[in-house]
Order: sequence, then C-alpha cells, then structure tokens
Amino acid sequence: MPHLVWFRNDLRTADNPALSAACSRSRTDNQPVRALFIITPGQWREHDWSPARVRHMLGHLDDLGHSLAKLGIPLDILEGDDFAGSIRLLTDYCYQHGIRALHFNDEYGINERRRDKQVRDQLVKVEVAVNKYRDQTVAPVGTIRTGKDEPYSVFTPFSRRWRQWIEDTSPSILPVPDPTAEPCPWSAHGHTPEKLGFCAAPPALVTPTESGAHNQLESFLDERGGNYKATRDFPAVDGTSLVSPYLAIGALSGRQCLVAAREAQAHGGNQEGFTTWINEIAWRDFYIHILYHYPRVSMHRAFKPETEALRWNEPGEQFEAWKEGRTGIPIVDAAMRQLRETGWMHNRLRMITAMFLSKNLFLDWRLGETWFMQNLVDGFLASNNGGWQWSASTGTDAAPYFRVFNPVTQSERFDPKGEFIRRWVPELAKLDNKRIHNPSAGGVIPGGYPRPIVDLKESRKEAIARFEALKN
Repeated sequence: MPHLVWFRNDLRTADNPALSAACSRSRTDNQPVRALFIITPGQWREHDWSPARVRHMLGHLDDLGHSLAKLGIPLDILEGDDFAGSIRLLTDYCYQHGIRALHFNDEYGINERRRDKQVRDQLVKVEVAVNKYRDQTVAPVGTIRTGKDEPYSVFTPFSRRWRQWIEDTSPSILPVPDPTAEPCPWSAHGHTPEKLGFCAAPPALVTPTESGAHNQLESFLDERGGNYKATRDFPAVDGTSLVSPYLAIGALSGRQCLVAAREAQAHGGNQEGFTTWINEIAWRDFYIHILYHYPRVSMHRAFKPETEALRWNEPGEQFEAWKEGRTGIPIVDAAMRQLRETGWMHNRLRMITAMFLSKNLFLDWRLGETWFMQNLVDGFLASNNGGWQWSASTGTDAAPYFRVFNPVTQSERFDPKGEFIRRWVPELAKLDNKRIHNPSAGGVIPGGYPRPIVDLKESRKEAIARFEALKN
C-alpha cells in the first residue's frame, strides 16, 4: 500500500519532514511513495494570493515534479477550487490508489487547521493513517513559552527564549531522501495564473526552482550577509537576502536559512550582520507563533481587541492614491509603484507605507494588508499580518501607539541621495537631493506630480488623539 506525501506550502525535497518520513517508511515496509498537490484557485483568491505568488508557486511545482521523478516518486496534480473540494479530491485519491498512510507538514492558518482536521476525520473512517509533521518554524510551534507555560505576545522576550532554544538544540536539516525507486517520467503541468483566473503577473523576481532558492541564499550570505545590519534599511542598496518568495511557498525552510547563516558565522566576517539576519528568522517564527496561538489574527481581527473600537476613515480617493503611488509623498509613491511593477517591496518601505496608510490617512490596516497580499510575490499571512498590525499599533508591538514614522524624515535618512525615488518616481528625477524628499516644501512642483494628500503633522496629531480616546 503506497505512502502518499501531500504537498502544500512546502515545495522542496530537502529538509522536508513529511517527504523524509514517507521515504524512510517506504524502505522499511517496501511500499512505494506517491506525491500529490491540489490546486485550489478559489481558495487562493479568498486568501488574496497575488498573480506573482501564484506564478512563482506554479514554477516551483513544475521543478518539484522533476526532482521527485528523479527519486522515483510520481507527482500527481489535481485541480479543485477550495479547501472543501481538496478534501473530497484527496479522499477519492487515497481510495483509488490504495493509500494507507498519508504524510503532510502542518500549516497554522485557521482555515488550514480546519481543513486538516476534516481530512483526518475523513481518512480515519477508511483506515488511512494520517501523519503530520512540524515544519514551518525553526522552533516547533508551542515550544517557546513563558515561565508560566503561556505563549509569548511580545517579540523581545520570545526572541531571547528562541535563541536559547537554538543554542540548546542546535537544529539540523534533513537531506534530500535517497531514491525510493527507478526514475519516473514527468511532464510539465501547463498551469498558468491566467488559466486559473488570475491577472497577468509582473516579470519574475527570482528563479522558481529549489536550486535557485539555495543559490539566492548562498550568494546573499557569501556576498552581503556580513553587511546586512549596515545596509538592510536602504532601498537603493542591494542589501537584503530576497529569499522571502522562497520562504513564502516553502521552497526554503527557516531551518535551512538558520543553519546556513550559522555556518557563515562560523567562517568569520562581520558577526553583527549575520546575527541581525538571524533575528529576522526569529521574527518569522514569532509571527507564525502568534498566528497559531491567537487565531483571531487570521480572521481579520486585531491582536489587541480594544483597538477594534477605532473608527477608521472611509476609504475613497486617498486609498486609491496610496495604492497607485500618487500621494504626493515621494518615498511612499516610489514604494507603492515598486510593489505594483515588481510584486515586491523593500521591508523598510513596507513599514513606511503601512504606517502612512494607518496613521496619516487613518485608514483601516486591513485594507492595506489585503492590498499587499494581492500584489506581493512573497505574501505570507503570518508575516504580512504581523507587520501591518505592528505598523497600525493594533498588534503585538510593545511600543506606544504614538510612534508614527514621518515618511519625509525616513526618506532623508534611508534614501539620502534620492536614488530610489528617482528610479520609481522619474518625474522628480531633476530635483536636488534635498527637495526630492519633499518637493512641496518650496519652489515649483514638477508638472504632473501631486501635492501631498494629507498634512503629515496634523494627521499624526489626529491619529494619536483617536488612540488616546480608546482609554475612555
């Protein structure tokens, strides 16, 4: 009776607990291994997947088929619509192929957890053994807890315990399994975002293969990792890792990133850079931890329940201007245009644009969260939601609500020569390095570029007043 590996958000052969376990048991009981992926475009749209993410995922799915074929594992791809349909397809597949053991890696969104419970309930009835494995985080979800055995809700103490857990356990990664049979044929699946009802995606940002993921990670650590702390906040500088699209669909695991970074540290270089990047892996674990322990955040609810009482402004022309990059604030407009044209945005700019929307325009953070997911190639619920709630002061951040970034000050600090702005807002290219950050401060604004749609100082005061009103 074959073992079945159900691939979802883990499109890789290396460091894949479900795949490794299935292959190991196959050698023990001399049974074949099969693999399955179920396309659910309706569910992806409900979860606001972007065309860029869909195309990136489909590219990896084709690459996964090739890699599994070399291991003697056939990959079947079925197309449903939503999670309910995927449950029926999976159940029928197990019956048709005589599956007696299902293997999959855990996911932590509320819809995914409900789906997996229904799968277990259905398959137990027909005597299929259901085996799930912890995978998405470096430290297994539920491991990092307070002294009172409660989940953490603030990052800093979480990260301290997380780093201690890393030192105590020294996480390792699983190799690509040995072949379970002779190589089998594989034909490209032929699916595209357009055929699945999505809009055309922007040009590919990174190579959609597992080897491409490893090359991206290795080149970053070799060439830029040591300088990460010094360069990570400057959008005109190639200072980030750009592995987030791979992490979002599981073509890389957080463990692989951690182990590679620790190995780079061991070879010397600027330790601060590697330590700072490892801290970003801790942030990813933290937000998944929040998603699991506080499921309301995956149901469009604020982490801080009291902030549900905030009365946000009605979205209208200002929201459209923000989405299209015509707010009259150059760094915001440059960032939003980068997002629309590439499907990606620099992390410093994600904070700036999110805080501008939620604090200066005082528009509901959920509008921005959704827009980002609908456009980002690396859209990942836990991280995207965590970042937006951090910026809107409705989330886990312990800092006070009156922290409001001034986008002009941020621009002057992190794009001092206006290089990033000139690239994405070419109508401002001829302004000097001072005026380019705030062209409305004096002189004639270049033709076609708008004046600011909001007063930064007054809107900051208004946002703080609205938060303070919650105390009453």
